[in-house]
Amino acid sequence: MPLIPGSLFGLMTFSHKIGLYDVQGPVPVVKNVFIPPDSEEDGLAVTLEDAMPLLSFLAPVDTCKDRIAAALDTLRPTSSWERGAASGQEADTVLLGGRGFGTAMSSLIDYLSSEYGSTFALARVFAFLSGAPDYGDGQLDTRRYGEQYASKGEDADLALLPEQIPFYRDLAAVAVQAGVCVDIFAVTDEYTDLASLKFLSIESGGSLFLYANADDSTLPQDIYRLLSRPYAFGCVLRLRTSPDFEPGHSYGHFFPDPQYENVQHIICCDSFATYAYDFDFTHADGFSRHTEPVVVQIAFQYSVIEPVEVASGNGPQSYPRFCLKRRLRIRTLQYRPANNINEIYDSVDQEAVLHILVHKVILVSLENGVREGRNSVHDWLAILITRYNDALRSDPRTPESHIDIDFSQCPHLQMIPQFVFGLLRSPLLRLHEEGIHPDYRIYLQCLFSSLEPSSLAKAIYPLLISYSSPNKQAFPRHTLSRAALTMSESPIFLLDAFTNLVVYYSSTADPSLPFPPPHDCLLRTMINALKQDRCITPKLAIVHGGQDDSSLFENYLIEEQDVDGSGYASGNGFISFREDIRNEVAEILKEESGS
Repeated sequence: MPLIPGSLFGLMTFSHKIGLYDVQGPVPVVKNVFIPPDSEEDGLAVTLEDAMPLLSFLAPVDTCKDRIAAALDTLRPTSSWERGAASGQEADTVLLGGRGFGTAMSSLIDYLSSEYGSTFALARVFAFLSGAPDYGDGQLDTRRYGEQYASKGEDADLALLPEQIPFYRDLAAVAVQAGVCVDIFAVTDEYTDLASLKFLSIESGGSLFLYANADDSTLPQDIYRLLSRPYAFGCVLRLRTSPDFEPGHSYGHFFPDPQYENVQHIICCDSFATYAYDFDFTHADGFSRHTEPVVVQIAFQYSVIEPVEVASGNGPQSYPRFCLKRRLRIRTLQYRPANNINEIYDSVDQEAVLHILVHKVILVSLENGVREGRNSVHDWLAILITRYNDALRSDPRTPESHIDIDFSQCPHLQMIPQFVFGLLRSPLLRLHEEGIHPDYRIYLQCLFSSLEPSSLAKAIYPLLISYSSPNKQAFPRHTLSRAALTMSESPIFLLDAFTNLVVYYSSTADPSLPFPPPHDCLLRTMINALKQDRCITPKLAIVHGGQDDSSLFENYLIEEQDVDGSGYASGNGFISFREDIRNEVAEILKEESGS
């Protein structure tokens, strides 16, 4: 367990009861507090502090590591007999579940809050769920996921995205005040209503993870990464600008200050944490002083724990201690306003554009449904290309009939059509009837809204690299199509979809090429580097096209798939999508010209 010395560890279980573990003695001791089944009842009969003093619950890791491991080994699922006894029903009549998560988390946060700022500077809670909370406070009704939407004529893509109850959003606000960061690990293939649960994690500075099962998941690696990374806590982020413009929307996993604008509170973050802003002009004239730079200033205040060497009183030896340090970083950036649209096209960052676009489309989907999100992305691309062609037509050498939808004169935007096509093909924006589970969509919304631009670009439109051998790269990027594979004539491909890495050997690869790739080759070095540079653990699959099922790899070749469905068919895919956009741009230009 990669925790720094001096860390305190507590183990709590929940079902129809809360179990508190005291691991500081020779044998782990468990004290149980039963959870009232109905949310109307007045909380727990016994407070957690009365059941077990907090300092007995929080054990020093450096002296109790073995006993913590022994306590973890004793964990087991609650039996139906125990649930039946607790509820006064026969065991065979009790529904499976008994997950009193809401009551447990509310009680735990209250339990920890008494020592915030004295015993600890940050409490990080790893919460593991096998299904929706169905007992005590914060119960969630999973019946809203089902066939009833078809019979009622409701839009499932809209109905399943909002939270059912504000309980977990309100609990996140309490957690922030108590210095508690919550990471939620949902290990289930059942509907768990992450739309309601997500606020407890993302607004308290934590993360949301979803695994279909524990057997082949990356859960252990993800936990290890979270515990291994250095992080800051108690953070305050503030953004200021020069007078001609101001922050519009802010995006990221933080808690807005209730009093001050453009001030965000972040309970816990690491080097992977990413926050984004868009800006509005303060008046219709835009920047009034083209000769002077505009200014953006970012102030970031945070706390860290650092080791301090303390000399031993018995000799020259020293031993490590840790101290809390508060820091303030201020970054002031100056930018020269563009004099014309061509300067903007020459300096734009297409991955940053995609980053803001994804944040905006997530908000549209949450407010108006996935269909509206899809329409907004499609319309945005058509308008962007229309304005780009307006700029081209300002040059008299450009034929009026010419429509450039590939940004051939703007290299910095040439991937935007592929990005938008990939976004429309992503489970983030595919429709409920295509089999997209609502919890998976919520998980992707939380993941994508936390990624920095280059990582998000891979998640939306994966990077495909070819190799002529495991030790020699052939080409750094291919389009995601079967035609690209055929034309490259390379035998080996590495596909980076951020959450998945796929090594693919073509069916025509020379049998003398080593399969799987050796551990000391260039390809493996690249894979290991990509794994290390991730906030989550990507799954690695190595597929031989002539021997294995290639569907995992081929499903990522999206340019030959219809934008509104899966499968391969002539006339569909990215080529058809381009023509649709071209026709829409032509209609807009025709209407605007009045012809």
